[in-house]
Amino acid sequence: MNARRKILVVEDDDLMQGMLKDALGPMGHELVLAADGIEAWEAFEQCDFDLVLADYKLPRMDGIQLLKRIRAARPDAIVILMTAYGTVESAVEAMKSGAYDFITKPFLSEEIVHLVRKGMEFLELKQENIRLRRTLEERVTLGSIIGKSRVMQELFRLIEVVAPMQSTVLIQGESGTGKERVADAIHHLSSRRNKPLIKVSCAALPETLLESELFGHEKGAFTDAATRKIGRFELADKGSLFLDDIDDLNPNVQVKLLRVLQEKELVRVGGEQTVKIDVRMIAATKSDLQEEIKKGGFRSDLFYRLNVVPMHLPPLRERREDIPLLVGHFLKTFNVMMKKNVALSDEVLSRFMKYNWPGNIRELENLVERLVTVTVTKTVRGEDLPQAFRETIQWSPSPLKNVVIASEKEHILRVLGWTGGKKKDAAELLGITPKTLWQKMKEYKLSG
Repeated sequence: MNARRKILVVEDDDLMQGMLKDALGPMGHELVLAADGIEAWEAFEQCDFDLVLADYKLPRMDGIQLLKRIRAARPDAIVILMTAYGTVESAVEAMKSGAYDFITKPFLSEEIVHLVRKGMEFLELKQENIRLRRTLEERVTLGSIIGKSRVMQELFRLIEVVAPMQSTVLIQGESGTGKERVADAIHHLSSRRNKPLIKVSCAALPETLLESELFGHEKGAFTDAATRKIGRFELADKGSLFLDDIDDLNPNVQVKLLRVLQEKELVRVGGEQTVKIDVRMIAATKSDLQEEIKKGGFRSDLFYRLNVVPMHLPPLRERREDIPLLVGHFLKTFNVMMKKNVALSDEVLSRFMKYNWPGNIRELENLVERLVTVTVTKTVRGEDLPQAFRETIQWSPSPLKNVVIASEKEHILRVLGWTGGKKKDAAELLGITPKTLWQKMKEYKLSG
């Protein structure tokens, strides 16, 4: 725990206040002392404290009143109450009012230090969860599905049109192309955004468990069914259900899924009661389902139920102009995460543009993360790439003029990626006027 935090100690007994100061001082945090509840609240209004250690019984405003005010003003603040009146009732009251913990006097210095340290760790965890939640909320917007290519812009427009509707969507694309992100965007832009988006990978679950996972089961439905289980469809009620790798569904589950989509109701495994559901279905497949129908592996009637609004997510090799944007995004993400400032050389970006990316965006993301992790210099060069990656790229000599043009084109794309497509900022970094940048983009037929 490296962050220096602010701690407010509220204690009206001088000896106890001194003991707490001596115990907590060596932790390295900023300590502020207050002798009563009003003084503590005034101090809190002036400064956002991360942790408050307050006596239960205080002059002018008791610890519970102070706790409630602090929780209303800053819900993530950690409040620990101390008291010599250690009854069960007071502990319950403190915890119900939002206290992190409760300690009874007398206590050892080591005990209070341990409790404060635990409180600080809990605070850091809460704040990290908030940061992650905000990141996730940003990623489900269309802006996080990165792509300036024509095919991706068309996909964006389709998502914006379809998302507010209730129609079933079938997303087709190779593994690693970002089908789950498209499902996230559809749900986030729909009227169901405040309800659950439940995700199921049909490939990740054994056939014996998938039916129970989707539709739930009653107690005693099979040997290990000790209790009733609510399935994913019921959990997604009023929200959306994303079924990934739906091409892996076995025939028995296909039949039951078709009935649920048709009737808007289900029966749990081993049960008789019909359960009504209101779920928006989003499915994804890595296979061509029409080919699977011809082979007898997928039901045609289920396909037509799912394929109300088809969406095709292209592989990365078919949208190469998006590679610099994606690289810029991943570089920024992992540099911030690892507190580094690693960049890719033009040679590396050139190789990225020529590579076929069989693992698509997931492969690109993983490679950028690996390069940022292991690179000890500020710039990743060609020789830093994994050997297997380099060996897959076939090189052939090009005329010098073509090399210069290609290098300039790729450098413009790279800088546009850094600036998120902002041409004015890109022109400034390139040392040219916005008009010159526009002319070069037109000459090289760069989108944007």
